Amino acid sequence: MDNKIQSKVLSVNSVTDSAYTLRIERNGFEFKAGQYLVLSMPGERKAREYSIYSSETDDFIELLIKEVEPGEMSHQLKYLKVGTKVEISGPFGFFILKNDVIDSKQPIIFVATGTGISPFRSIIRSNPALDYTILHGVRYKSEAYHKTDYVPERYKLCSSRENGIGYKGRVTDYIAENGINPNALYFLCGNSAMVNEVSEMLEERGLPAGNIKTEIFF
Repeated sequence: MDNKIQSKVLSVNSVTDSAYTLRIERNGFEFKAGQYLVLSMPGERKAREYSIYSSETDDFIELLIKEVEPGEMSHQLKYLKVGTKVEISGPFGFFILKNDVIDSKQPIIFVATGTGISPFRSIIRSNPALDYTILHGVRYKSEAYHKTDYVPERYKLCSSRENGIGYKGRVTDYIAENGINPNALYFLCGNSAMVNEVSEMLEERGLPAGNIKTEIFF
């Protein structure tokens, strides 16, 4: 259901030099974990889509945002004061776990790059009994956003530019070296190059297309 509501900013917290969380009032906004919303400033035309970072049961909405150039809005949101009103509409998207999948206890492999981990955090926090593994591709260890929120042995950090933490290389390299789980459902979220490459890799290794769900951030 598409709602449009105004909500006050509760907090803005830096996670890295360029990434931060924006927490706003929920005000009855309902969504399924994995969906996204559209955020704008009241009276302004520019708007941006953000996957929801918080769980279905939190009494607030939280977004993980990376400040990018020339990202005018990502810069503007970073410096909002507590109490400022923003406008959100949605929810949108079908990048969600269906009830039959949750009930079946089917293994879930989440593959993300950067802030593409946002919908997966929401899904995991909303369904703590999931049999999941996260492959998180980043450049540097500082981009392992809130990794302590996940069961340590289920979170696999893949760093393309930094040695000594997790796996050295891209998530595609990790999958190529470690193989796939033919019984798992794969959710892919992040940059289009990774999503396309991993999708092709999984299909080449015999995973049915129906077991691959994708969401492209950029």
